[in-house]
Amino acid sequence: MVFHAYQRWLLTQGYPRVKDYEWVYDGWLLDIKALYARRAPGNSCISALRSGRQGSIEAPVNNSKGCGGVMRVAPVGLFCRKENSFRMGAEIAALTHGHPSGYLSAGALAYLIATIIEGRELENAVDETLAELASHEGHQECTASLSRAVELALGSSLSDTEAIARLGEGWVGEEALAIAVYCALKYRDDFRKALIAAVNHDGDSDSTGAITGNILGACLGWGGIPAGWAEQVELKEVLIELADDLLTRYREDDAWWARYPG
Repeated sequence: MVFHAYQRWLLTQGYPRVKDYEWVYDGWLLDIKALYARRAPGNSCISALRSGRQGSIEAPVNNSKGCGGVMRVAPVGLFCRKENSFRMGAEIAALTHGHPSGYLSAGALAYLIATIIEGRELENAVDETLAELASHEGHQECTASLSRAVELALGSSLSDTEAIARLGEGWVGEEALAIAVYCALKYRDDFRKALIAAVNHDGDSDSTGAITGNILGACLGWGGIPAGWAEQVELKEVLIELADDLLTRYREDDAWWARYPG
């Protein structure tokens, strides 16, 4: 179902319909004109989806570990229970990103969000995420990056600029997650400071900012987001409607299928 939703998204970015998936091009989101603005999607996402092939962990569609997988899976942590979240996040990322660091970083973020939602403090949730991550084949690169982020956030006197430079630029999954975790841990009670740190570096700053916002949004809730920022978010009402639908969860009825074709 997620793969089919991504085919609809691909249409909004100016790419033609994939013949084999003609029946999925429906639902209320396709009627929202603002979604058709070009959003500079990543090459891995575009090429994987245009191929018509559904990538998986067992049968990778490519060897990409770009951050396009991890930056889109936070809702998995809101929807799934913790015990299912890692696998689901990784599988969804593997639709378009076949390298272990491309999909395991996504699994880690989904698990981290789910753990926070279940009531764990951020530092403990990160520790639990590291333990879960270590149980998956090919985790070493992600584990090393995430562990380095924890060390820098909790035990370093480096400036944010210097610390983030040691974590990379965020173009790949493990670096994007590490930078976001660093910023969230360093400023866990201050959404504004965390986001400012997350977007002020020379790398993929919109992605690291988004992931940092995912983490601290789960920690602090709506009330923790500066009101002036929240009010200016593009398509805010659409996002809220989607969030309400996510909270409702999926219903097996015709109205729901028409809303989100499977």
